[in-house]
Amino acid sequence: MPRTLSEVVFVDGVRTPFGKAGEKGIFAQTRADDLVIKCIRDLLRRNPQLPAEKVEEVAIAATTQIGDQGLTLGRTAALLSGLPKSTPGYSVDRMCAGAMTAVTNTASSIAFGAYDVAIAGGVEHMGRHPMGEGVDPNPRIVAEKLVDPSALVMGSTAENLHDRFPAITKERCDAFAVGSQEKLAKAYANGQIQSDLVPVATQHQEKGWGLAVQDEPPRPGTTMESLASLKTPFRPHGNVTAGNAAGLNDGATACVLASEEAATELGLPIGMRLVSYAFVGVEPEVMGVGPVPATEKALEKAGLRIEDIGLFELNEAFAVQVLAFLDHFGIDQDDERVNPWGGAIATGHPLASSGVRLMTQLSREFAEHPEVRYGVTAMCIGLGMGGSVIWENPHHKDYASSVAKKEEVA
Repeated sequence: MPRTLSEVVFVDGVRTPFGKAGEKGIFAQTRADDLVIKCIRDLLRRNPQLPAEKVEEVAIAATTQIGDQGLTLGRTAALLSGLPKSTPGYSVDRMCAGAMTAVTNTASSIAFGAYDVAIAGGVEHMGRHPMGEGVDPNPRIVAEKLVDPSALVMGSTAENLHDRFPAITKERCDAFAVGSQEKLAKAYANGQIQSDLVPVATQHQEKGWGLAVQDEPPRPGTTMESLASLKTPFRPHGNVTAGNAAGLNDGATACVLASEEAATELGLPIGMRLVSYAFVGVEPEVMGVGPVPATEKALEKAGLRIEDIGLFELNEAFAVQVLAFLDHFGIDQDDERVNPWGGAIATGHPLASSGVRLMTQLSREFAEHPEVRYGVTAMCIGLGMGGSVIWENPHHKDYASSVAKKEEVA
């Protein structure tokens, strides 16, 4: 018999401040799983109308699933967060799009009716677990020329993207990076970032006890002149630098997803509605182009055009990757719809956690822009993939609420 799918909504999202990876970073002595636990607990604190026993799944992503990022992290984090033992959980790995995939996986289960409420998120402690730790790539990948060796180094894939799109110059990338820093600084000054951040008590061998309350990576005051002098570590006389790319970071994110009907019954806020999503594969050597076909596919599934999108939250793994997306769709790199509160070049990019940061920011931006109906969260993914999710703004006058439609029919 035909099944009616449930509408899925993004209720609320939080994240820890993002730290710099390494011995001097704010989370150097903080466990990765404890960062996730802080996020889950804060979601429950912020939404007291959500009984813990109503959370029916916990999906947590990590790219390097080892040590304190291993052991089926979704389940262990659920137990350590105080959720009932009856709440299951699992781990996800789709590299940078881990949290994004945790969201789309659990959202699909909610739509299908397997459960009504879930928590999804991600964590990456790149200081404790550098990208690639413990991996053993099959030698056939390179020996049989399935990919060029550069495909295994994300910075090299960004340089390859410059080769493919010579119109995207280092100067354009540096200008985009400066803009990201300026927009984040402005958002902090306007109090637009702080509400999403979960304070984390820290202990550091050199700094002692502390409280992390803001992102560590931002470099306010960055100029074109300061970026021009940076080295290009992935290629002599190259284009990619530490200034126009996201750094190595530690941090975690989490969000509550629910069926629209359950959210309404529980009195939970609706931040946005899931419209469609898509993941695609591309040439691993130019993985940064992945968001382009992923967004095209998501738009097609939704019956929308790029002109219908009023806000873009694009992960800034590398400036060149975002500019390739914007150039493809004919969007100016200074368009105010793009990453209005800054992006990963400024905030940091703890790999598997970043997808939910994009979503949480888009949800907050929707609330400030009721005139915008649709938004996109998109990101490139290592080994040649892209992911894109389209969301609808519940504050828009034409918001297509399934609950309202059911009430009208009744």
